[in-house]
Amino acid sequence: MYTESLVKLGKVRSEIREIFEYGNKRKAEIGAENVFDFSIGNPSVPAPKSVNDAIIDLVNNFDSVALHGYTSAQGDAKVRTTIANYINNRFNTEIAPDNIYMTCGAASSLTIVFNAIMQKDDECIVFTPYFPEYGVFLERTGAKLVAVKSEDKTFQVDMKGFEAAINEKTKAVVINSPNNPSGVVYSVETIEKMCDLLRKKEKEYGHPIFLVTDEPYRELVYDDIEVPYLINYYDDTFVCYSYSKALSLPGERIGYIVVSPKMKDAGDAYAAVCGAGRALGYVCASSMYQRVIEKCIDDTADISIYKVNRDLLYNNLTEMGYECVYPDGAFYLFVKAMGDDAHEFCEKAKEHELLLVPADSFGTPGYVRISYCVQTKQIEDALPAFKKLAESYQK
Repeated sequence: MYTESLVKLGKVRSEIREIFEYGNKRKAEIGAENVFDFSIGNPSVPAPKSVNDAIIDLVNNFDSVALHGYTSAQGDAKVRTTIANYINNRFNTEIAPDNIYMTCGAASSLTIVFNAIMQKDDECIVFTPYFPEYGVFLERTGAKLVAVKSEDKTFQVDMKGFEAAINEKTKAVVINSPNNPSGVVYSVETIEKMCDLLRKKEKEYGHPIFLVTDEPYRELVYDDIEVPYLINYYDDTFVCYSYSKALSLPGERIGYIVVSPKMKDAGDAYAAVCGAGRALGYVCASSMYQRVIEKCIDDTADISIYKVNRDLLYNNLTEMGYECVYPDGAFYLFVKAMGDDAHEFCEKAKEHELLLVPADSFGTPGYVRISYCVQTKQIEDALPAFKKLAESYQK
């Protein structure tokens, strides 16, 4: 009677959500202060004051009918012009307003792009560890997800493995840098090697291989790390951007797609994005939040707090004997599970009221993800529990 694959999907929450809900239940039982929930990537710092000021100003001074009414399907023209100008000034690009399509966040950006370019039996390469929902989004297009194992410990791209995975069915490659869940940022050298290889393979197979760059964490980088802007390195690029993390607005669902103007038949590519948005039922992104973004284009939340949290957690856990990947960005610490099984390790962590996410669903068994987008005090209070967990494996 119903679409069986979607019934199954609806009955099983993602592992992250399952742990998050367990945490809510546990907090109700023993008190929130006694549960150390590091499961979900929900920003812990407030949106900048400029966001609230913009909302108040719009509500008080902007025409109410227009503020809450439809915009063009691809987004308000003035907003898209503001974003295009910002990108061009920051990255020395030549983006036009009609290369930008406003979306309801990164998930809808990815879903729209996948539906615009992927067809049945096409293949899309991702690099481990990767966000599990990529597979969900791709499955609806009939395409196949191909996971390429990254280099051990550094989690940079393994070029030999990458080249071996590319074939005539390869239609797209997804890059997520800074990465969820590892916090790794792909170096300029890595990006240049990838793009050189893709250009060679495009010529060999006689069709485009698209880069899809998933960028909700672009602004969350530390220690003056550079995040290369992919349109400047590879012509056949779609940028999927979200303000969820940069402005601490995950519940407002606002972002955009950039279609590279250097792409062959860029007009058709943009039309495919518009058509996919229409077919998927995305009438338009939030009218009010498009205009909030226009007013707050230069702002971010106070991400310095995440650096404090990263340093506190990384330094203490490595001192305790945990093997951690040093995160240059995002707000996750990727930790090798003690013992052979990450699920078993996470269950043992629960005995100390530590809620961690096993990384099997991210394509990397044997690791766990710790979200440090929490109050610094939670990390400080959790350190004795992490120490007891480590000691239980060191006996």
